[in-house]
Amino acid sequence: MKKETSSNSLNEQFLFQSCELNSALKVISGRWKAQIVYSIWSGNDRFSLLKQELSAISEQVLSRQLKELETQAILVKIPIPETVPAGISYRLTSKGIELVPILQALCNWGKQYPEENCIPLSACVTG
Repeated sequence: MKKETSSNSLNEQFLFQSCELNSALKVISGRWKAQIVYSIWSGNDRFSLLKQELSAISEQVLSRQLKELETQAILVKIPIPETVPAGISYRLTSKGIELVPILQALCNWGKQYPEENCIPLSACVTG
């Protein structure tokens, strides 16, 4: 965990407060957030479905990333009535839905300019 008074942390805070681009990038930063958003948009709206789709992610990381996306108002948790144990469904908010075309554009850009050692992901957002 990074100290809030470190110069690195202070610089990060400054950038996020002074630049809308950095604020937007913070929403999708994290190894799995873009894939989670796209997976929910594609219909994988339950934790087990997301875990199945993104098999390399640990349950702990998936849970943490979902909480962060919920805090950022990208998705909401919806209780599923009459399920035992209580079920939860994830839905994108309007803010989250507006993010999908941006992720598609980033994916298309990444396809056009791939990293040398990049392994194409079949789950990459397509436009």
